[in-house]
Amino acid sequence: MTWTTRVVVIGAGLAGARLARRLGELGVPALLVGDEGHPPYNRVLLAEVLAGRYAPEVISLPRPEHLVRARVTAIDRAARTLRCADGSSIAYGTLVLATGSNPVLPPLRGLFADDHRLPEGVHAFRTMDDCLGLAKAVRPGVRAVVVGGGLLGVSAARALAVRGAQVVLAQQAERLMERQLDPDASRLVLRHLTDLGVEVHAECRVRDVRCVAGAVRSVELADGYALDADLVVLACGVRPRTGLAEQGGLAVDQGVLVDDELRTSDPHIHAIGDCARHDGTVYGLAAPALEQADTLAALLAGDAGARYTGTRCLTRLTLTGPDSPFDLAAFGDPQARPGDDVVRLADATRGTYRKVVVRDDRLVGGVLVGELGTVGALARAWEGAEPLPHDGPLLHLLTHDGGS
Repeated sequence: MTWTTRVVVIGAGLAGARLARRLGELGVPALLVGDEGHPPYNRVLLAEVLAGRYAPEVISLPRPEHLVRARVTAIDRAARTLRCADGSSIAYGTLVLATGSNPVLPPLRGLFADDHRLPEGVHAFRTMDDCLGLAKAVRPGVRAVVVGGGLLGVSAARALAVRGAQVVLAQQAERLMERQLDPDASRLVLRHLTDLGVEVHAECRVRDVRCVAGAVRSVELADGYALDADLVVLACGVRPRTGLAEQGGLAVDQGVLVDDELRTSDPHIHAIGDCARHDGTVYGLAAPALEQADTLAALLAGDAGARYTGTRCLTRLTLTGPDSPFDLAAFGDPQARPGDDVVRLADATRGTYRKVVVRDDRLVGGVLVGELGTVGALARAWEGAEPLPHDGPLLHLLTHDGGS
């Protein structure tokens, strides 16, 4: 069977689904090709499904008009066709790669069996199938080890703890979410996880996964200390999914290289989302993926002036516990340099923390934990990169009416 359409989008994740929907609204025929057996969904909310807060259907995305379930195995650029694993082919006028990213699986001894499958009880945490597999396996009292203390690892550890698991989080880094948070904010995240019963091991490297009869039984650290485990969650980051682009001979360097029109080295092929590298950056976050999708939709619909010039990313996370949510947001560079002005407000009793960094009269970064009432105004001031007004103290930035 052969499909033919003007625009074909490979990847039914957040970026691909957004692009297909936007194109449909603009009257541009688009075929969305996805290889997962689930309707398109918001991957950002998988931890909420694992925690039991949302049912899987709650995080479904609006279904595009034309969606095909297929795994694309090759791009024939000369013929402008795609080959699929089921033997079908898809012809395209313009192709968009929104293939996303794959989880990074660390090189641990015992991680893969002879058939290259993960042992029973060891899970990545990237897809709906990963999430549902974990949700089926978790139960009160189960011993779970989460490997990785970034955004994904913290989310997974919190979700498992909420479900009653005995959770240990092991990470190589010195502190939690060190890429987004400063030390004070990291300590508040640590306190939140500890209050949920999570045991955190920092500055330690996992060396070995020990299995019995094909099922995980423990995780061994580099210092020889063993953690008993019924479940292991690998949350060690993601890597752009560029296999199709490489097979097709497109320019790839840590991601599929794109210009301001999100065009690859082939003028008939674009790339957006986690798989794309624009101006030296692979974002791997939802906001840039959505902005790229909107920009490309405008371009493909005939707006010759539409350009993508980059996204200033705000990281936001809500950790839902048994009592009340624990919210945090971070943007820019929260680490001050000599000569910077820093405003910091902390309330140890309430577990709140707010900090902004100002450099040359411009807001360059900030962290908010617990109270996010000012995050919108702060984000707008940061995104605009305009000089701050001189008619008020910097403390005004952190009040609930500050900057609005």
